[in-house]
Amino acid sequence: MNSNKSIKYYCWHTSPIGQLLVAGCDDALHYIGFPDGNRKGRVDDQWEENNHPFRETCKQLDDYFERRRTRFDLPLSLAGTQFQQLVWSALLDIPYGTTTSYAGIARQINRPTATRAVGSANGRNPIPIIIPCHRVIGRDGTLTGFGGGLPVKNFLLQLEDTDQLALPF
Repeated sequence: MNSNKSIKYYCWHTSPIGQLLVAGCDDALHYIGFPDGNRKGRVDDQWEENNHPFRETCKQLDDYFERRRTRFDLPLSLAGTQFQQLVWSALLDIPYGTTTSYAGIARQINRPTATRAVGSANGRNPIPIIIPCHRVIGRDGTLTGFGGGLPVKNFLLQLEDTDQLALPF
């Protein structure tokens, strides 16, 4: 569950990777939760189900899954530390269809010894897919942890036709 107190609304969105939990407020997206994995979406008792605030989010997600969109254009609200926000901003710079490593992100943000901290911030990304944390892989080219599970990470990378394709799970 996301403890962000400013979330008011949520909806469930059907996707090729299952039901995504989309949550936020009237003017910004705060959270996407997966159907499975350690970032499984859970609804807070205080949230109200309402599809209206997320029409554009769901449309852009559909476009992405249908390979008609390579970048999202949505208002985002990110609750996190300054370091996490720095990492999440760097994730937005990873081009569609490419991958980088945790060490690559650490170098990009001028914190070359912070590889583990980058991994931790990557794992706490509240808006996966939109902020493409799935494009970060191990330095040796292997798929590493992902909140929706490695099969979902593999699916997203294959969807984007990256050169980084894992073996079937």
